[in-house]
Amino acid sequence: MRLLVASLLLITAYAFAADIPTEFATACIVPDVLPKAPNELLTVTFKDSNDKDKDMQFGDELTPTLVKDPPAMSWFSEDSAYYTVAMVDPDAPSRDDPKLREMLHWLVCNIPGGDLSKGDVIVEYVGSAPGKDTGLHRYVLLAYKQPEKLTIEEAHISNHEHTGRPAFSIKNFAAKYKMGDPLAGNMYLAQYDEYSDIIRKQLGET
Repeated sequence: MRLLVASLLLITAYAFAADIPTEFATACIVPDVLPKAPNELLTVTFKDSNDKDKDMQFGDELTPTLVKDPPAMSWFSEDSAYYTVAMVDPDAPSRDDPKLREMLHWLVCNIPGGDLSKGDVIVEYVGSAPGKDTGLHRYVLLAYKQPEKLTIEEAHISNHEHTGRPAFSIKNFAAKYKMGDPLAGNMYLAQYDEYSDIIRKQLGET
């Protein structure tokens, strides 16, 4: 119990110690993705090849191989509230030529409290898949508080579908459903490795 409390205190301390608005501005997520940064760090944890937790720090460079499966995420949530989480790539096909900004990698709505597993998956997760020689891409993860439980009009997109993912705008989606600014956020960097080809084939791009 003491270890659990200590871990929670450490996570809380880091979440508030990190200057998330400054980090988002320095990484140009504001204004490339959002008009205003969240104040809270979104805690994001991937599993490595040995099934060990990899706690992501803002701006970490991660491989497509590492992020092939959806991460665990947590934020300061209320039991009675509903939340949306999203993951987007504003650098598609590259940061120098972001004509497909934003590529939507994941969208889950109507998450009760902080229980991501009970949310409505609108867009199934696909990991990072930067093309060869396109450099580092930013992958932005965000959590929003919903005004209420929502009826989402957008069609479900499976993890084998590319259609509906390019040219998404999380800012416009949040405005449409009156979510306001995100509560929490995080970002990692990734560039091409061989797993990118697997994702692209899965989505029918190659």
